[in-house]
Amino acid sequence: MPSTGLGYSSAAGAARSAPGAGLRSVSYDELDVQTPLAYELLQGPLARWSHTDAAHVPPTAVLVHGILGNRKNMSSFAKMLVEGFPSWQVLLVDLRCHGESASLEGRPAGPHSVASAATDILALLRQLKLFPRVLIGHSFGGKVVMSMVAQFPAKLPRPVQVWVLDSLPGQVRAGGGPDGADHPGELIALLRGLAMPVASRNAVMDAVLAAGFSPDIARWVVTNLRPLPGGSPSAGPFSWTFDLDGIAQLYRSYEDTALWPLLQAPPAGLSLDFVKAERSTFRWGGPDEDAITAAGHRVHLLPNSGHWVHTDNPLGLYGLLAPSFGASPDIKQWRAPPEGAAAGAGMQH
Repeated sequence: MPSTGLGYSSAAGAARSAPGAGLRSVSYDELDVQTPLAYELLQGPLARWSHTDAAHVPPTAVLVHGILGNRKNMSSFAKMLVEGFPSWQVLLVDLRCHGESASLEGRPAGPHSVASAATDILALLRQLKLFPRVLIGHSFGGKVVMSMVAQFPAKLPRPVQVWVLDSLPGQVRAGGGPDGADHPGELIALLRGLAMPVASRNAVMDAVLAAGFSPDIARWVVTNLRPLPGGSPSAGPFSWTFDLDGIAQLYRSYEDTALWPLLQAPPAGLSLDFVKAERSTFRWGGPDEDAITAAGHRVHLLPNSGHWVHTDNPLGLYGLLAPSFGASPDIKQWRAPPEGAAAGAGMQH
């Protein structure tokens, strides 16, 4: 979410006003702190924060995107949260190899895995002197947030609520549509095979469509193209914002990583909930879902939603998560879907 409006001075750096209801935004490039990841901290109107003052930190949530995504995919939903809970702040990150993190001078080196992506966020939180109360991860990001708490010792420093959005602790779904199309591993392989730079976004869209992927995926993929230095934002030439070789490693790790031990022996202080999309292409139900509930964790059905829960039914998702932010949701305050909600849809694992 781009930050706009008048700036103000604070110990946190040049925080800027974000669109709507007095929200503020602090971006990674505004602080004199070298971090492993690009990030944005979106603050509600009542939240005040300084990375130099660990004693007075607003309640904080972390939102983690899926594979081939970036922090902007989650920004509309983050805005909903801090508008509804104005004393909170939400940390959005670009995972390693994704978004602006892929081009940072101090970006993390390989090997790239679910566990190393989790370690990056933990390192960032230590640098910012933040200990979040809520962790929310979508698909691939769901395994990342589970890995974050799995890396702690037997007891968390304070209670943490983890929400895993349409992802399972072990099994990875086959594809992005009802017929198994739009498989992310196949898409990553296709994109790695495209010669860069390209003259136009349409050339990439045509290649993705010709390979059998859906128009929605083709349109979403090209949002990850950027003009080369000196090029035109509209006419190119273009190259990728992300590191596809690193993303291929991350996706293989996602397929191979099983976090069932966390569910069976969670650290003290952890609450772990799963959101199941009504039209999910994961194999919800059966032994996996039974194993989650048998271990004492909850599975919540989100109606009227496919895999991209935060864009398909953001109000329903907000209602599920609201008690973790200390209150019951007041749905009446939402007169319309959040601005740009449809822009977050895409292949997120």
